[in-house]
Amino acid sequence: MADSVVVLGAGMVGVSVALHLRRRGCDVVLVDRQGPGEGASFGNGGLIQREAVYPHAFPRSFSELLRIARNNAVDVSYHPLALPSYASPLLRYWWHSEPARYAQVVLAWSALIRTCLDEHLALARDTEAMALLRPIGFMRLFRDPAALEAAAAAAEIGKREHDVNFSILDSKALAAAEPHLLVERAGALHWTDPLSVSDPHALTLAYFRRFLEAGGSFMTGDATTLASAGSGWKIQAQDGPVEAARAVVALGAWAPKVTQPLGYAPPIFGKRGYHYHYGMQGNAVLNRPIIDTDAGFALMPMRAGVRLTTGAEFAGTDAAATPIQLDRAEPVARKLLPLADRVEDKPWLGVRPCMPDMLPVIGPLPKHASVWCAFGHGHQGLTLGPTTGRLVAEMMTGEKPFVDPAPYRPERF
Repeated sequence: MADSVVVLGAGMVGVSVALHLRRRGCDVVLVDRQGPGEGASFGNGGLIQREAVYPHAFPRSFSELLRIARNNAVDVSYHPLALPSYASPLLRYWWHSEPARYAQVVLAWSALIRTCLDEHLALARDTEAMALLRPIGFMRLFRDPAALEAAAAAAEIGKREHDVNFSILDSKALAAAEPHLLVERAGALHWTDPLSVSDPHALTLAYFRRFLEAGGSFMTGDATTLASAGSGWKIQAQDGPVEAARAVVALGAWAPKVTQPLGYAPPIFGKRGYHYHYGMQGNAVLNRPIIDTDAGFALMPMRAGVRLTTGAEFAGTDAAATPIQLDRAEPVARKLLPLADRVEDKPWLGVRPCMPDMLPVIGPLPKHASVWCAFGHGHQGLTLGPTTGRLVAEMMTGEKPFVDPAPYRPERF
């Protein structure tokens, strides 16, 4: 049982961890209460965001805070009764967003982001997954020329400091690139490095199949039943108990349900997000993902249709769905693109696992060295799954980590 591992959570992060461990000879069982990739990995913008070297900081301007407080925006919404439970992590989030502290966060965060394209391609190469990864980047659309100019200046800093690539499109170039836009915009910032995923769920399943082909196994089970068993750990699965020498917690926003009984309560908080898919009228198409910077929503061309995604909703993790942001965004989106009917009867809802210092938790538990953490990636679980999988596997098998893991250590909290 010395090289046996049970990985709890079969999203992009958990599947990637399991695959990398199996490739290093570990006996790996992947466990989830639902199918692989059916949690937060299922619904997102479908971008491998090489440009995302600057994590989203807590707003610090009074005007921005006032806008959010009105609770009528597309990009941010909240349940008032849920705010007390968010008070402590959001206060920490604000503290870590102070410019000097944020600069240190960027150094640690960008060290992970810069690896994302290579690590995804390493898992996808020679499989059907390659067809899902489209090298088309995405565009941020701007109404105000001054805002576009400011974004271009910020992007230039990112290019100089972090080797990210972009181009600027004026109004005419944008209209040529996306001829079915219904309104004129001042222009767009086109991030050219990111990969656009036509079906995020299919991508997770493709990596999952690689894990099974490598000799790994999957079981349906309840991660919260994790308990010590001799010198190792066991959980209860549908087909009976699963025992292993070590465990990896890759449960996203639900990770504390497993770590708290073991004495570790990370200040993780969830940002809920929604999506709908739409058809397009006539022969209209959307050639690449676009983000309406002013309105705060994204439209992504997917296999299932054009995906409309929302920003962040602050609510209880298990609260009923309240897709008010989609209701606010859809009329604006229909003025931007000739959208047809919704594909689904009800919207998808998922929870993004966020940390106050904007960095994931990667490494062994402080009091249980045989239980490892791999969660807290915020909006970038899809982007950073393979990177985290490799990093965790290298650490667990005694290899030299290809990224310095110190900034992500669990004991920082």
